[in-house]
Parts: sequence; structure tokens; C-alpha cells
Amino acid sequence: MTQGYFAFVLHSHLPYVLSHGRWPHGTDWLSEAAAETYLPIIKMINELVEEGYHPKLTIGLSPVLCEQLADNSFKDEFVYYLNNKIKAAEFDAEEFYRFNDRTMLATAHHWERFYRETLEQFEIIGQDILFEFRKLQDNGCLEIITCGATHGYYPLLARDESLQVQTKLAIRNYRKHFGRDPKGIWLPECAYRPRYEWKRPVGEDQKAYPRKGVDEFLTENGIDFFIIDAPLLKGGQSIGVYIDRFEALKLLWGQYEEKYRPRNEIKDRTPREVYLVNSAPEGKKPTAIFTRDPETGLLVWSGEHGYPGDGNYLDFHKKRHPGGHRYWAVTSSKADLADKKPYYLEKALARIPENAEHFSDKVAEILKSYATAEGQEGILVAPYDAELFGHWWYEGPQFLKDVLKNIENNREIKTTFLSEHLARRKPTGLVSIPEGSWGQGNHHYIWLNKHNEWTWKHIYEAEDAMCDLAQKWAERKPEDDELEQILKQAARELILLSASDWQFLISTWAARDYAELRVSEHYGDFSKLAGMARKKFDGGQLDQGEREFLKDCSSRDSLFEEIDLDWFASVEYPVEPVMQN
Repeated sequence: MTQGYFAFVLHSHLPYVLSHGRWPHGTDWLSEAAAETYLPIIKMINELVEEGYHPKLTIGLSPVLCEQLADNSFKDEFVYYLNNKIKAAEFDAEEFYRFNDRTMLATAHHWERFYRETLEQFEIIGQDILFEFRKLQDNGCLEIITCGATHGYYPLLARDESLQVQTKLAIRNYRKHFGRDPKGIWLPECAYRPRYEWKRPVGEDQKAYPRKGVDEFLTENGIDFFIIDAPLLKGGQSIGVYIDRFEALKLLWGQYEEKYRPRNEIKDRTPREVYLVNSAPEGKKPTAIFTRDPETGLLVWSGEHGYPGDGNYLDFHKKRHPGGHRYWAVTSSKADLADKKPYYLEKALARIPENAEHFSDKVAEILKSYATAEGQEGILVAPYDAELFGHWWYEGPQFLKDVLKNIENNREIKTTFLSEHLARRKPTGLVSIPEGSWGQGNHHYIWLNKHNEWTWKHIYEAEDAMCDLAQKWAERKPEDDELEQILKQAARELILLSASDWQFLISTWAARDYAELRVSEHYGDFSKLAGMARKKFDGGQLDQGEREFLKDCSSRDSLFEEIDLDWFASVEYPVEPVMQN
């Protein structure tokens, strides 16, 4: 008898880095994630199928990530990256052989094999990572959900048109890459805002004005469900997912912690059930919400108390230059880089079965306890950043594989897709949830604080300008291909400027200079393009330098050919027909 359902949900996203540098920040991020996370996950699922299992994994692929993985420039860059990693491992192996350091030599040989096999896998699949994900979905092993187009932080964007663009573009982009409509969405940073009289938190315009709820944009565009953090559903203490990974966030949280007051816990709500949310007064179709399980989340997310903190696993931070390969183990959560001990692959892999069994047993225990108490099956949703598995936690893909096997071998617990469980449960309970995210304290301080509030002033200015220009375009509909190209490129620069990654990287100090530069570049490019559009609207013509600038921008930021100017002109833009899956 089934006593509960389990859903692994992985969120895959990287900001747009093509043509914006390589190392230390830029396309190497994308190549690292492809080599260490995306391809290993594809390989892991195919191995399970070959072994006779029927894996069910939910994965979110952000539209901006999809555009990059499908770009031929990434494919060339990735081959270049892999060959460099192979050469670096060979160089390291020669040195370790001369030093008679057998432990390091074994790890160098491992890296050489790993990157050769990754390159071979990439060539076998025709260099098409997205198509492999699509095949796994078509074969029933994956459910792919979408995300805001460029991972814009929905609650803080100033214009409803911006939320509309992030959502509609996500739907259209998903159709392009996967040939169907998405059923669910990963809201960037799991951040939600209901309908209310909202005012801009920065800038001179402090007047409150009515805003549609985030859920309204989802249901208008055929999205059935999204995922929230547990305190948004039921109150209680909030534990953010990033706090253990970034020391800068701990210091930043200290500035806000005194003001934080947990909401009173609502006893009759539980993450085991699916609820409906509808913040619109006019009775639109509600959207379903699934809730992150906090107990199992800590077992993986926490660098100090979770499995990735095991001393035998590969340390993420300590790298050998110039190649950047890692040769040291975590050792302990308190060890500094100088105290890291050599990494032994066999010892690390030997820890996976115990960790996977502990996690699987905890899932079964929670679900069985709920079934016994309530007399019905519940669901346990375990959402994580996909890059945690393989990139941050090198052994993570093997952990995923073992957990999926354990759950399938347990006849009382079943893996499920979220859309599948939604159809199974057919929820009727309508709830209201507050504004918030999955950051510490469940609010916006990571994405809006004294270090990054300046970015929002530029975003808000660009949002207003883009909407004004789009309204002029919609009213006149001039037959001017050059003007249309200018406006669409300005729209691309705006949505790239609006990515939540920049505020996050500034707050965590992970790549602060790079993030600040990207904000200033996209804002500058948008402003110049907007000026060129106004010039055209006034009957002027571009000079040669302006045409060269447009050409360069269009080449550098060439994503989302399907972007639609009408989405910026009015929030009353009609809902697109839903494709049949």
C-alpha cells in the first residue's frame, strides 16, 4: 500500500554569460555547470533506466539557460573548455609523478578520465544537451518546469508588464525548446507577492499603486503550479537555503535579524498537501502551490550539518592553479584552506550509500507518519538548486541516483511528478500566502539592501522607459524594421538587467565586481538604444556609429528571438492559446 509520494525538484539556472567574459566569471560558469551537473544528471537518469528503474525527477530549466545551452557559441566554448581541463589534468599528473605523490596523481588521472568521458558524452549526444533533457521528458523520466525568462525577481519588479514578459516569454521559449507547454514554474528565488497596493522601495516615486498578484500572471498563461518555502504556507521560523554557503550573507542577515519576527504558525496547514492560491478579486482560476519540506532540506543544503559537509567529500573552494582542478577533501566544516587534507575518491564514494539511505529513510519516516496520523497519502517535495549536485557537491549526482533507487525499492513510497500528484489530489483548499522568498527570513533582504539598492533605481527607470516606447510602437505600428530591431534589443537589455543574479552576487560577494559591471553595461546599452528609438520615433535617422552599436548589441546579446513588444505595451495583452501536451 502506498503511504506517500516523493518529488525531487532541481532548479537549473545561470545568468546570461555568453560574450561576457570567460574566466574567472563568464562562460566558465556555464561550462562548469554543464560538465559537473547537467551532463552527469542526464547520464545518471539513463543509467537508472538501463538498470531497470523508472526514475521520476522534476527539473526546472530557466529560459535564459536554455538559450545558452542551445547556442552554437556555447558548444564551441564547451569543447574548448573540456580540452583545457584535460590538458591541465595531464600537466598536474606529470608534476605529481615527478614528486612521487601517488594520492594526488590518482586524483589527477581521475580528472583526466572525467573530462575525456564528458567530452565523449557531449559528442555522442550531438552536442545537444537540451535535446537530451527533452528526450528524457518525452520518455517519462523527467518533468521539465520553466522559470521567469531571465530569473527576474518578481516581487520587486516595478511594472506588471515586466512580470508579464518574464512569464509569457518563458512559455513561448519552452514551446520552442520542448515542443509543448510547461505545467509548472519555478518562481525565481521562490519569491511570491500577492495582489495589493504596492510602492517602489527605492527611488523618488513612493506612491502606492495597485499591482496584480504573481499567481495571476501564472494562471493567465496556463501555469498550474509553483513551489514556495514552508514558512510562507504555515508560518514559523525561516531558515534560508543560502545562509550556510556564503559568509557575506551571515553578516548581512545580522543587520536584519533583530527586525525579523516569525509569523505565528498555522497548525492546520502542512507541506504534505497541495493547496490553491488566488489573490485576484475577480475569481480567476487559482494556482496550485507545493511546499518545500524543511526537515529534509537541511540534510542537503546545510554545508555544516548536511551531507556535503562530510569530511571525505571533495572540497569546492580549494583549487590548484593554473588548471583549477580540486585535490583536497572537505576535511571538516571548520577547516581553512591550509588545513584541507588530500581527497580520496574511493573514500568519498563509500560515504554515498549511507547518506542516501539516511535521506531515503527520513523521507519514508515522514510520509508514513503523516499517513498514519491523517489516514491519507501526503507528498514530500525536496527542491534544490541543481548546481548543488555535481558542481558544489561533486558526489551529488551519485547521491541522487542512490536516493531514487532506494525510494523505488521501497514499495510503500513512490516518486512522482508534481503535475501527476496535482491531478491525483485535485486540491480544493484555497489559502492566502504572504509575500516572500526562500531566503533567510523569507523576505527580500538578499536582493534589496544597502549594497545593491542602486541597481533597482536603474531597473525601474528602464522599465518605465521600455513600457513607454512599447506603447508608442503599439499605437503607431510603423513599418520600420530598424526601429523594431532597436526596440527588441532594448527589451533584451532590460530583461538581462532585471536578472536577480546581479543582486545576489553583490550581496554574497561571490562575484561582486562582475555583477556590478553587468548591471552598468546592460543599463548603459538599454539607455543608448532607448535614445536611438526616440530619435527614430521623432523622424530622425541613425548615423553609422549608432548602426554599428546596434549590430554589436544584437550580436553580443542575441537570445530570445521570440520576444514580443506588445507584452511591454499593456498588461491586457490576450492570453495565448495553450498547446496540447
